[in-house]
Amino acid sequence: MVTLLAFLFTLGILITLHEYGHYRVAVACGVKVLRFSIGFGRPIFSWRSARPRPGQDTEFVIGLIPLGGYVQMLDESDGEVAAADLPRAFNRQPLRSRVAIVAAGPLANLVLAIVLLSSLAWWGQWETKAILAMPAADSLAQRAGLQSGDQVMRVARDGGDPREILSYEDLRWWLLHQGQEGGQVSLEVSARGTQETREVALDFAQMTQPVDEPAWWRELGLQGPWTAPILGELVAGGVAQQAGLRRGDQILKIQGRTVQDAQHLRTLIRQSVQGEGVAEGPLVWEVSRRGQFGVLLIEVQPRRVEVEGQVIGRVDAMIGEAPAKVWVQQGFVDGWAKGLQRTWELSWLTLRTLGKILIGEASVRHLSGPLTMAEYAGKSAQLGLAAFLNYLALVSISLGVLNLLPIPVLDGGHLMYYLWEGLTRRRPSLAWTGWLQRLGTAFVLLLMLIAMRNDLLRWLEGG
Repeated sequence: MVTLLAFLFTLGILITLHEYGHYRVAVACGVKVLRFSIGFGRPIFSWRSARPRPGQDTEFVIGLIPLGGYVQMLDESDGEVAAADLPRAFNRQPLRSRVAIVAAGPLANLVLAIVLLSSLAWWGQWETKAILAMPAADSLAQRAGLQSGDQVMRVARDGGDPREILSYEDLRWWLLHQGQEGGQVSLEVSARGTQETREVALDFAQMTQPVDEPAWWRELGLQGPWTAPILGELVAGGVAQQAGLRRGDQILKIQGRTVQDAQHLRTLIRQSVQGEGVAEGPLVWEVSRRGQFGVLLIEVQPRRVEVEGQVIGRVDAMIGEAPAKVWVQQGFVDGWAKGLQRTWELSWLTLRTLGKILIGEASVRHLSGPLTMAEYAGKSAQLGLAAFLNYLALVSISLGVLNLLPIPVLDGGHLMYYLWEGLTRRRPSLAWTGWLQRLGTAFVLLLMLIAMRNDLLRWLEGG
């Protein structure tokens, strides 16, 4: 129920704001709006304003199918228009007015994202401290010298001015942006438990994976924030419980090898059943238990499981505790700047990803449909208001960018016609626009089918 309500709320807010952008600018430009509809199909509710604006008598409608909306304006291409209403017809407006009306919808979505992201920065939220878990073996981070427990204090690009890192989320976003640009960056870090700092250089030219693929993060080697190698909930009757381990146990060593953090512990368990020379018998774990003096020696035999064609070890226990948090809150100016910057960067990332999909450099599996959208709406709502507002901003950006693409039937397609009109001083012929509209409709339907197929595949794989 939470997922459904969050999904419907997300759609309602984003569609209403998008269409209101068209509607409000159309009214300001003197265009007569016949219908403002949220949703398609049979109307569930409809009403008219008790005090309509001069020259307006708009019907407001909520349709049965909530996957979109539209603003129907008076236009001679839709039928005969009374002589008295001709000055209020959309097609009779100057080019600048038509451009403003069409662009207002996507821009409203982008403005919403700026307001949401800025508001979150002003409001403040708990974020994860930028303390790194042990980097993956033979990754860029490991080769550069990053270690478990390193806290990233400041970062810089190619010897530029340093920038303070506020949280682990802030660090990931900065690295993602720098990875798109390539080149070399430097991280000022301090080892766990010390005040001394050192500089670590990361050269993105050594990366071979595309920045918008999950494999890019694996090659970079940052495996998440640092957490202590402490056991959480144990599966009843599982390996850990049968061996005598308990919730809250801290694992110090395995077979004499020091465990650096929770991520390192997971790696050691996974690798304990792989390769040649793996011990036939159980492994000796050195454990520190709360309330008990000294170190316990416990024999543990991880069980072998196959995941995606790879054999790994498991001990049937949650590993790691919640990472350290830091309160991140920014002032008015910095908050606005962050909202603007984040919206621009997310818009550019969305556009780059779509472009790579179209030219075949990225997989069409990146496209998501309503099922995935509903799933993430529900998950973000359960995580709290801040997570949901972040999700709402991200979807609003995607909607704004998508509608600005120069594809007929989308807002960007109409802007493409107006660009032609501005350059040639004449409007494209009805024959051409008719063909382009049909091609655009076919293309959009194809994208929708691919997105729905991806949703079903993700659902089947998850099940």
